[in-house]
Amino acid sequence: MKINSKMSLEHYLIEMTRSTRLEDVWDMHKARMAEYGFDRLLYATTSFRTDHSAGDVRDALILTNHTSEFTSGYLDGGLFRNAPMVRWAMKNVGTRSFAQIRQDAEAGRLTQDEMIVVDFNRRHGVIAGYGISFPRTSARTGHGIGLSSTGMTQDEVDALWEDRGAEIEMLNNVAHLTILSLPYGMHGRSLTERQLEVLELVADGKTVQDVAVIMGRNPATVEKHLRLAREALDAENTAQAILKASVQNQFFKFEA
Repeated sequence: MKINSKMSLEHYLIEMTRSTRLEDVWDMHKARMAEYGFDRLLYATTSFRTDHSAGDVRDALILTNHTSEFTSGYLDGGLFRNAPMVRWAMKNVGTRSFAQIRQDAEAGRLTQDEMIVVDFNRRHGVIAGYGISFPRTSARTGHGIGLSSTGMTQDEVDALWEDRGAEIEMLNNVAHLTILSLPYGMHGRSLTERQLEVLELVADGKTVQDVAVIMGRNPATVEKHLRLAREALDAENTAQAILKASVQNQFFKFEA
């Protein structure tokens, strides 16, 4: 398959790694993958997985251009928890063809819950593609992307991967590492500058009284900022809020 890119591979990688906005990185990656024929992507990363679960979807960063009809069932409806590709990715690192899932289904190796997801994907045209599970940085992290095509058969996808798979995997690795380095807020609820400032000072070991003196505010105002930060991050306490803000790189901001 010939790739008619408007940007050379080297130029693309430079632009990608220079990007300081998550939105720009994702737009670049969607466009680049579409050149290979992958017009539906679903990227997810979390630092809150367990040995038996991918964790709370609210704590994960999920980027996708799938239809709302698909995501409402797959993500909001929780079907992803039983997806064969997700279950494979929780235990493995590397790439996997959708053809392997089809073979498992035909051989009766999938559970009833997994078959429900397979049938759901089939109804929504998610039948041809590849999955990539990225290396994990700790036992609680999990990162992966599903590349789907609505214009190719699985045989065509497998032929493309045989020819360009290493290149495609490299581009996804670079996009993934770039995404991990950038700040983001969950569900469109980034912290305000005041909330970030208060959390960062507490993370530095300052007490509420210390923060009040430093900011020239009263302790009640500091407590209010902490409470709003916890609510925005869906955290049960300030320590968890600091952890989530750190994981999301919200303490790290580029200068204009």
